[in-house]
Amino acid sequence: MSLDIEKVKEFSNKVWDEEIIPNLSKYVEIPNQSPVYDKDWATNGYTEQAINLIHDWIKRQNVAGLKSEIKTIPGLTPIIFITIDATKPDAKTVLLYGHMDKQPPLTDQWDADLHPYKPVIKDGKLYGRGSSDDGYASFASIAAIQALKAQNIPHDRYVIIIEGSEESGSIHLPAYIEQLSDEIQTPSVVVCLDSGCGNYEQLWITTSLRGLVAGDLKIRVLQEAVHSGSASGIVPDSFRILRQVIDKLENGLTGEVNKRLHVEIPQERLDQIKVCAEVLGDTIFTEFLWDGETQPVTKDLNELMINKTWRPQLTVTGADGLPPTSNAGNVLRVETKVKLSIRLPPTLDANTATAIITELLETNPPYGATVSFTADKNASGFNAPATAPWLSKALRESSTTFYGKPEVHLGEGGSIPFMGMLLKRYPNSQFVITGVLGPASNAHGPNEFLHIDFGKKLTSCIVYLLNAHANSQ
Repeated sequence: MSLDIEKVKEFSNKVWDEEIIPNLSKYVEIPNQSPVYDKDWATNGYTEQAINLIHDWIKRQNVAGLKSEIKTIPGLTPIIFITIDATKPDAKTVLLYGHMDKQPPLTDQWDADLHPYKPVIKDGKLYGRGSSDDGYASFASIAAIQALKAQNIPHDRYVIIIEGSEESGSIHLPAYIEQLSDEIQTPSVVVCLDSGCGNYEQLWITTSLRGLVAGDLKIRVLQEAVHSGSASGIVPDSFRILRQVIDKLENGLTGEVNKRLHVEIPQERLDQIKVCAEVLGDTIFTEFLWDGETQPVTKDLNELMINKTWRPQLTVTGADGLPPTSNAGNVLRVETKVKLSIRLPPTLDANTATAIITELLETNPPYGATVSFTADKNASGFNAPATAPWLSKALRESSTTFYGKPEVHLGEGGSIPFMGMLLKRYPNSQFVITGVLGPASNAHGPNEFLHIDFGKKLTSCIVYLLNAHANSQ
């Protein structure tokens, strides 16, 4: 039985308007931060509220052949584990993935008429924390399967996992995957709806994700703070030593990270980056709200995309030991401590990178100062396997059918640690990684939004891809 495209469009539009938007709005209202950011996640009830909201909605859909359960392991955030029986012979398994935990709200940085936990629809966008990252994925995954069933299309077996620790590096998920491995089986395709899009005009497929090492770099020079008039010029300032130490990891003038953290970039990815840069043009850097006369590191669009997707990059994301400027006395401080976030090339092992970073930062400290780097987050990246012919065809057809333009293959600068874990576990699977995190959507930041029309079309594309997979050999 062939897929009726117009019925798919109608179904996606209706389910978004009548089901997804209202329930996703309720989800936005729940302040369920990821466990790394909320030490009370297990007792304050927010994680429970979010997972129950999603799970109750899933059960109300009455999808034929669906079994859904909230799985728990003591001390770990719960997951929703769903299986949907196949309706065709010789069926394969498709694994669909999403998460329901959120980043911190940054409440004071949102526009006056917006709030992280107040859903607002404006200009075709749903604003609120977690709307696009990644609350919609649970609803859209079920909706795509419902669309197939609505047309009585024979389909494969589906497994859906909605986790609660992705924003913390999926730290709780591996235990569930191990525990449920027999029920999951071996997926032929993995579909992840937690990634980005370069614009809202076509389907974007994520081909690679960078890894991450994050941790605290601490420089300590004294046991007790002293008057700067007495000590400066005798005691080296911890901030100056910090600058020297970081320079061993990153060139302070060019921003280039130490060569030991670079990898050879596959030619296929370089070719895709060139196409991506041509499609996106200056929006690669104009999407950001630059202050004053600040400029990007280069105006070479190709180089910017390579920097973002395949080269290691360093960001200092926090600091301790520095009093507010309003309280800063003339004191030579005991120590300076900063949080480092190092994005890794997709194919560089995170454990190897952590060892290299630690060695670079701690070896031969200036003036014999006490220098320590403590990694608290470590995740390898992801580089998608070669795309099967049936999937290449389906990606192009689905994007052209529902968006009117061909798909674009994009490397992402962020991380989805679970994808790297799955690739190691299922090296022969195909991966469809996509999402709604487009220009200005600002996941993790203030004014996060989901582009509603894009989400509807993306859901239709997933329906098309699931049908194409069911008909593939």
